[in-house]
Amino acid sequence: MALVTTRQLLLDAQAGGYAVGAFNVENMEMVQAVVTAAEKLKSPVIMQTTPSTVKYADLAYFYANVKTAAEMASVPVVMHLDHGNSFELAMRALRTGYTSIMIDGSHESFEDNIAVTRAVVDACHPSEIPVEAELGKVGGKEDDLEGGEGNPYTDPEEARQFVEATGIDSLAVAIGTAHGVYKGTPKLDMERISEIRKVVSIPLVLHGTSGVPDDAVRECIRRGMCKVNYATDLRIAYSKGINKVLSEHPDTIDPKKYNAQGREEVMQYVMSKIKVCGSEGKAR
Repeated sequence: MALVTTRQLLLDAQAGGYAVGAFNVENMEMVQAVVTAAEKLKSPVIMQTTPSTVKYADLAYFYANVKTAAEMASVPVVMHLDHGNSFELAMRALRTGYTSIMIDGSHESFEDNIAVTRAVVDACHPSEIPVEAELGKVGGKEDDLEGGEGNPYTDPEEARQFVEATGIDSLAVAIGTAHGVYKGTPKLDMERISEIRKVVSIPLVLHGTSGVPDDAVRECIRRGMCKVNYATDLRIAYSKGINKVLSEHPDTIDPKKYNAQGREEVMQYVMSKIKVCGSEGKAR
């Protein structure tokens, strides 16, 4: 199946009361793991890369991996730019063939966030590529992503104004989640999701979900989240698999041996989160 965009997938999720899992991939084995998990559970799936990931190996490498996986799959697969940090990077991803673009101007002023987001929307929509943006600040630090200072929560009225001014297709909102590894159980402002949902009609996105209890994620979805992002825990799962092989067989020199175990751990993790999102059996 050819790569698809997030537009209809997220609208279907919104109408059906579930979410589509979005998983950050770092190499070929992670791509294989995510698509295999989606195939096993007959679920649509989103694979995504951050600016630091594409700095490591370029947009074209990751796009080629995901495009190949999608063409061999029978479920819908999206290639998404996560936390695009500039208009220029968003345009590079668009030209490369990414089928969903996030522009993250959340560290800018409200007005500047609107301006850069609107520019990306105007560039992507003629090609029917949907755009995600962020309002508020998801905390923590992962790669080059940092939560920044100021009020971390998304204001519902600002969200309404932002969506109307930009024409985006989905909105990542800040409710208390964070990137990276949590030091304790995150305290999420669930009611804020409901308040935003009342004034914003487009699909909402949950970032910083690795480490958030599954029941809390389900409640976020019940209140209106349609796309749920996972990154850190995929890295942990992959490293767990590699470390297991090398600790049991320290003389292993064939990368395929330990990479295969890393791939297996990621696949099992992704399957568990697809079930949390409620997208099992939703592929079509």
